Amino acid sequence: MSSLYTFEKTTADIRVLVTPVFMDEESKPEEHFYLWAYQVRIENLSSASIKILDRQWKVIDAHGTTQNISGVGVFKDQPALKPGDAFEYTNTIPLGTTSGFMTGKYALEKTKGTFVDVDIPTFSLDSPYD
Repeated sequence: MSSLYTFEKTTADIRVLVTPVFMDEESKPEEHFYLWAYQVRIENLSSASIKILDRQWKVIDAHGTTQNISGVGVFKDQPALKPGDAFEYTNTIPLGTTSGFMTGKYALEKTKGTFVDVDIPTFSLDSPYD
């Protein structure tokens, strides 16, 4: 399991880094099942505390089929980050094609009553079967 790239985007002093990894041993090409893990790191570079309220992902496979995935916080948790803090998690995404893309955003409360959307960088899901 290795990755070639980490994708990064900073919005409103919140940096989001994503490192996708193709899971060759878990994938089943003969069944059109391809699996990626992706590690996300959210860094609070601002001088205010933040809370991750929800997330919205858009997953696009090699045929252009789009899935929209949304939910509360991260794994139903709404982590709070003080200035200088970071939060990391790993998740997986299956596709029926050999490649695709993901992008999205997090909705954050930056200070009481102040809300901001933070972009997740668009990143590619690449496999050796492409």
